[in-house]
Parts: sequence; structure tokens; C-alpha cells
Amino acid sequence: MGNRIKLAPSILAADFWNLGDQIKKVKDAGADYLHFDVMDGVFVPSISFGMPVLKSIRKQTDMFLDVHLMIQEPIRYIDEFVKSGADLITVHLEACSEPVRTLKAIKEKGVKAGISIKPSTPVEILKGFGAHADLILVMTVEPGFGGQKLIPETLEKLEKMKDYKKRYGIESELEVDGGVTLDNVSDIIKAGAEVIVSGSSVFKGDITNNIKSFKEVFANASK
Repeated sequence: MGNRIKLAPSILAADFWNLGDQIKKVKDAGADYLHFDVMDGVFVPSISFGMPVLKSIRKQTDMFLDVHLMIQEPIRYIDEFVKSGADLITVHLEACSEPVRTLKAIKEKGVKAGISIKPSTPVEILKGFGAHADLILVMTVEPGFGGQKLIPETLEKLEKMKDYKKRYGIESELEVDGGVTLDNVSDIIKAGAEVIVSGSSVFKGDITNNIKSFKEVFANASK
């Protein structure tokens, strides 16, 4: 995993009637990952899709599937999500009674492992997870619903995590999810984000042009 800024469109905002076509557009336009949100109605108030939808997407695309589990005790379902086609499985620190064991269980299955925190969880707690996680996801909205506005204070957490990465030699990619738009993404990148999750700002309107616009901001931010 390099330092180039990556875009991970969240299919939570996609038109499911035209999902196959939209995924093809996302890939052709140069998106790097496909972000897949799984919600159980327990850890977060909302319920989204699960293994059957992931399986059907895996059959349609060879894109890197970035699966974000917003579910209680996700260790119970690691096998099923790996079999369904996940390339990376991110779990919430707050949802795991044994987070390190959960991350190890994911990596033992031959896929990448990520750890995530809600906006209210102190970022300092993530310092010790660099050795176990390929990716660290800082949520910039309360997990559970798409289309929310980014919580400004979360950018400070992102900057702290960027500093910890340098100070402690943490190689995990830093991902941001929640309220990301073309208007705020350059601030998010400056704060340290390396993988950008965006739903509505990619899927609403012209997908190809939206991704092109994101990539232009990424290129400018990397200069």
C-alpha cells in the first residue's frame, strides 16, 4: 500500500437498480477501491446489505473490495465475508471485545485488516494497532447513515493519527469516511488521509466527472 491518495466510492449511495453499470463506471473512471458498508441495526441504528450482495458484486468486478463492518462482534462473520469476496475487512474497535484477536483472524484468512473508530472515541487508543492493521479508518460522522455532514473536530483526530504514524513508524493506510465532498477533501488530505471514502459526491450526478474532479484535487494536494 503506497502513498498515492486513493478513492473508495461507497456503494451505500449507489442506485441499486443500476448497480452493475455504476460499478463499471466507477472502475473505468479510475476509482481504486469499492467501499461496502455492512450495518447490523445493533452496533449502529441502521441496517444495510450483507454477504449475498457482496457475493454478487464480487462476481461482477475485480475491483478491490473494502468491506467496513459496522456490526457487533464481527469476528463471528469473518469467514463468510472472506468467502463472499472481501479484499479488506475493517472492524470497529468499539464493537470488538478482543480487537487484536479479531484483526489476526482476518489476516489469517489472507485478506487485509482494518480498524475503525467512531468520532467520540479518542484517537490515541489506535497507537498500538499499527502492527495489526493494514488500514486505520477515522470516521468523520457518526456511523450508520449516509449523507451526513463531516464533523469538523474529527480532522484534528486525523492530524494526530498522521503524527502518530510518523512518530511510531506506523505503516497502516489512513482512511476517512463520512461527509467527504469535493469542497472539503483537500483539507481532509492535508490532515493526513490516504484513502478517501465518498458516497453521494461520487454517485449523485455524473459518476465519471465526479471521480475525475476528485482525482484532480488529489493530484493538486499531493504536489
